Amino acid sequence: MSESSMTRRDFLRTTAAAAVVGTAGMSLLAQPNAQKKANVVLIRHQHVVDSEGKLNPKILEEMFDESMATFFGTKNAGDAWKKIVTPGDVVGIKTNVWRYLRTPLELEQAMKKRIMAVGVQEKDIAIDDRGVLSDPVFARATALINVRPMRAHNWSGVGGCLKNYIMFTPNPPDYHPDSCIDLGALWKLPAVEGKTRLNVLLMLTPQFHCLGPHHFDKQFTWAYNGIIVGTDPVAVDAVGLKIIEAQRKLFFKEESPMRPPVRHIKAAEEKHGVGIANLAAIEIVRLGWKEDSLI
Repeated sequence: MSESSMTRRDFLRTTAAAAVVGTAGMSLLAQPNAQKKANVVLIRHQHVVDSEGKLNPKILEEMFDESMATFFGTKNAGDAWKKIVTPGDVVGIKTNVWRYLRTPLELEQAMKKRIMAVGVQEKDIAIDDRGVLSDPVFARATALINVRPMRAHNWSGVGGCLKNYIMFTPNPPDYHPDSCIDLGALWKLPAVEGKTRLNVLLMLTPQFHCLGPHHFDKQFTWAYNGIIVGTDPVAVDAVGLKIIEAQRKLFFKEESPMRPPVRHIKAAEEKHGVGIANLAAIEIVRLGWKEDSLI
């Protein structure tokens, strides 16, 4: 795994081929595991969430813009978006609306605004979660943006970018057996395959432990104040999981594996060829606040 001393210049050199999707708009998932390595940006800001849990939308947007420019090697976030969407694209922003820990509305709208700035018409952009299969924009989408918070999950161990596509199947329980081990197969569904341009895993106040279906308890969250950005959903989730596991060890004062065990991230690489789960093959560039990064 990349050490924290990795420079922005080093990262941009390694991501030059991996991050640029190109004007043809093809997802990197169209050529799974072609490079044997993945790259992500981890950005944190001490004050994006205050001591009372209130989000600072301005700081959040600044963090996201910086992470985009860094990941795609551009002077600004606007130029980064031009590398992943074109004016002719139809864009679905797959969000997550779980009431206890949802994708911030402010970030959803910031994404929409930046996509429109590229030239995509408003009628060709949709933001949805549970209704993606009935959404007319998603039905004709040529590009997907995947964004959600990281949290412990009763069926899959954790819910991250990989699991966020469960709503693209009409039968989610089909993917529940064996700790949802086959979530990677979702990424081969016709509505999804080859379309994902960006994965954003929100680590602002992640939930690291749960006690049953849809369980939420604020004591099992903490202000990590981070965002993980990448084009590889497996790599993004693998980094997020490592942070969650480290926080569990701190909280419980001993090794405390996820329950149920997280099997789908490794299987997404080894069985489904969706991306890279091996942390040793993931380069991380760290921006912003470094204290207690846990990775």
